[in-house]
Amino acid sequence: MIEFFSTIPGAILLLVVGFVFLIKGADFFVEGASAIAKKLKVPSLVIGMTIVAMGTSLPELSVSVTASIAGSNQLAIGNVVGSNIFNLMVVLGSCALFSALDVADDTIKKDFPFSIICALALVVLGFTGKTLGHIDGVILIIAFVVFLYSMLNAAKKSRKEAAMLAEEDVEEKTVDLPTWLCIIYIVGGAVAIKFGGDWVVESCTTLALKFGMSETLVGLTIVALGTSLPELVTSIVAARKNELDMAIGNVVGSNIFNILLILGAASAISPITFLAVNAIDASILIVMSVIVWILCAKKKKLNRPDGILMLVLYVAYLIYIIIRDGGIA
Repeated sequence: MIEFFSTIPGAILLLVVGFVFLIKGADFFVEGASAIAKKLKVPSLVIGMTIVAMGTSLPELSVSVTASIAGSNQLAIGNVVGSNIFNLMVVLGSCALFSALDVADDTIKKDFPFSIICALALVVLGFTGKTLGHIDGVILIIAFVVFLYSMLNAAKKSRKEAAMLAEEDVEEKTVDLPTWLCIIYIVGGAVAIKFGGDWVVESCTTLALKFGMSETLVGLTIVALGTSLPELVTSIVAARKNELDMAIGNVVGSNIFNILLILGAASAISPITFLAVNAIDASILIVMSVIVWILCAKKKKLNRPDGILMLVLYVAYLIYIIIRDGGIA
């Protein structure tokens, strides 16, 4: 049976099953965590930036950490950078096609700039020693803890200033689940994500070897798209329900988590070699982040033309990396 999964049909089957576990696991995790947030009366913007973002980023965490432990370091870093570009351009762009996204002042002034700083930090730390080592991983994790602490403080401040409004806002956006069911959703979702991540890494590595694809290209395309599906589904559903704060917060928060927590944890476990191609992709992420930030700042919203532009830019990037890698190693 194990030998079957080393074949191309077996690897494809394992990849599909892994993606299903990742997506459904993240779905249950987010639903349970959001219901817990409702009981704690946390505002929707903070839910999107923290709990929902962390839940939808669990597939990236599972894949990147598993890849790091397995020694597939380029898959780990390619997955994170590719997922962030996908989140920014495809997830937000697709949401803008369904409904104009009003962008909060705090998102424009604080959250977006901080996500750009995180990408810059990735390039600087990677260039310093041509690797993301144990110390770099610790630095990123500390930055993540500081970010999480600031978001918790923002939640407390929001509850003090508008307790009644926050309570109504959260009640509209979450499902009222009993505590025991929330725990089952969270634990069950985490388990599904763990195994799904293992299977995705194993199957993608097998396919890369069979077809001669580089780990960087696999991480930037197949794995990045697969692990970003929870963000895509969550944000589009939120936008269609006019839950705009949660849609934008999910994407921006996920991108911050991906760099600080995921790459921080992966490099703390096993140093990741930082290649010139990684610096190029991270720089493209920075440029695209600045473009979206400017679009948001100009009108304080993202509308359909903006969404089309973002999707076109992503397609151009996709064509570029396929040509750059020649599709094969």
